[in-house]
Amino acid sequence: MKIAVLGAGMVGRAIALDLADQYAVTSFDLHTDQLDTLRKRNPAIQTKQANLRETANYSDWLAPFDLVVTAVPGMMGYACLEAVIKSGKNVVDISFFPEDVLQLNELAKQMDVTVITDCGVAPGMSNLILGRYNATMKIDSFACYVGGLPLHPRPPFFYKAPFSPIDVIQEYIRPARLLEKGRIVTKPAMTDREMLDFGKAGQLEAFNTDGLRSLLFTMGHIPELKEKTLRYPGHLDLIIALEQSGFLSETPVQINDTLISPLDLSSQLLLREWKLEPDEEEFTVMKVILQGDGQTITYDLYDQYDPATQTSSMARTTGYTCTAAVNLITRGLFAEKGVFPPELIGHRIDCFNYVLEYLAERNVNWKLSVS
Repeated sequence: MKIAVLGAGMVGRAIALDLADQYAVTSFDLHTDQLDTLRKRNPAIQTKQANLRETANYSDWLAPFDLVVTAVPGMMGYACLEAVIKSGKNVVDISFFPEDVLQLNELAKQMDVTVITDCGVAPGMSNLILGRYNATMKIDSFACYVGGLPLHPRPPFFYKAPFSPIDVIQEYIRPARLLEKGRIVTKPAMTDREMLDFGKAGQLEAFNTDGLRSLLFTMGHIPELKEKTLRYPGHLDLIIALEQSGFLSETPVQINDTLISPLDLSSQLLLREWKLEPDEEEFTVMKVILQGDGQTITYDLYDQYDPATQTSSMARTTGYTCTAAVNLITRGLFAEKGVFPPELIGHRIDCFNYVLEYLAERNVNWKLSVS
């Protein structure tokens, strides 16, 4: 079976390397350095330099493939996914774009393809867990806390971006949608700050970001839904100071004879400041809490950079959830046509258990507790 992986960034490479153990994989990316890094890790993976914004070419590019994975930056994710669907290919997506993916459901049905979207760690595993328990109990509240952080933080930001820094900044400026008392409410990002203890990860700050996505619509019957991002103490105050000073504004300012977007400038500077080096140790910490029927269900994850495979934790936890979903399709465990965020798959206990077992085989271990 032939699989195309669109995007050869940190997570896209982890996906391609994992799938190459079972399938014939071709990686597409504009940047030759990313493709060269992938070829050095596994020369059996084919590579193709391509501008993935040129969606008109997708039908030709993707014709030889049986399935596609989209792992492109969020700002181009919707257009890429739409083009893949129009090419008539089954697809698993982790590009986490801001648009409503469910708008593509009818198109996917017309093209008779299976689309599993938002299939990373969060969104992704958090959705899958909620979908599993939604099928077996009445849930009163859902909370997800998640962060990818450097193991050895350094001032001033105490942060490195385990995925695109531009997408991180979007988390800080895009209003956060939550469900409170059964109604969708919108709050500024970075609000409702909490200080929580995460054991091995220590004391971390949690704050609102717009991470619920499809859950707002597929799980709207649950009265309380929230997702919060985790950072080391001190980071959030710096970001708030940048925002209040105008550095995250998209409104251009004139400097001499040139109009400059403060957000574009800040993104470029932070891209350098937040760059995660290839062998830099980091970890992913996550907690999913479900309450209902007189009990509390908690799933915990703590995962670190793997020096043996030189794979970051965020690439492992996100990428291997994605490749597990690929195998749900290729093995015939999930074959429904249309667009399916993970919560619409999690109710299937065979699919839920398969993903958890697949991750455990790669030493990504979720811990369940019930109280």
